[in-house]
Amino acid sequence: MIRLIQAELLKIRSTRMWLGMLGLSVGFALMGLVFYIALAGVEMDGREALPPVTDPDTVRAFYANASGGVLFMMILGIVGITGEYRHGTITQAFLVTPRRGRVLAAKLVSYFLFGLAFGLVTVLATVAVALPALAIRGGSTSLLDNDVPMILGGTVLAMGLYALVGLGLGALIRNQIAAILVAIGWVQLVEAIVTVALPQVGQWLPAGAVRAITRTTGGFGGMGELDTLPPWGGTLVLVGYGLVFAVIAMVTAVRRDIG
Repeated sequence: MIRLIQAELLKIRSTRMWLGMLGLSVGFALMGLVFYIALAGVEMDGREALPPVTDPDTVRAFYANASGGVLFMMILGIVGITGEYRHGTITQAFLVTPRRGRVLAAKLVSYFLFGLAFGLVTVLATVAVALPALAIRGGSTSLLDNDVPMILGGTVLAMGLYALVGLGLGALIRNQIAAILVAIGWVQLVEAIVTVALPQVGQWLPAGAVRAITRTTGGFGGMGELDTLPPWGGTLVLVGYGLVFAVIAMVTAVRRDIG
């Protein structure tokens, strides 16, 4: 099993796709962070655009930006399974290791581990920018206060679990472009609409679970606080989604004809 996991990790690293997705993840996180840095405590039209950096919610929002890149880990998971079908390498893998369940289990473990590393890099990049920005603006520079450990740890976990969601979605929708479009549409459009229109439902979606873990409860467009699960609840929900999509990936790939 260890050799299969090592082989899967080598597959991921053998292409430049992971570098591109990592760059987008870090860039997306830092872009949101720059937005907060620029507008925190700044008055616009007679009121503050965002609370000042002395506000604990603002500090949490600074670090929670790291979770903005989960979509890109999800896409990497999609490409990891759909690319196997597209190029026929899944057939070779199953011929070398006829027990398909072992191959899929190794892929799930390797992408989860890679997602954790992916999240760690994104978190470190966010901290590297957030800490000096908070120091310059007079905010808290402690990484132990304001739920920061939970936010950063939750972000790393979310990256790993979103990789499993991507694998499950890619196994279900074998067309790579279609699966990526569904992922983008769901994350960027459907979840946002449901969260605004039905916040009680939105809190149970993957994005709602991430919001609970990262302690970000602000609404869209100044709508105020959204309904949010407690951090432990968000963690369980996100783990549940990861496990469900992992099972989907296992069952779909094991039963499907690959000839």
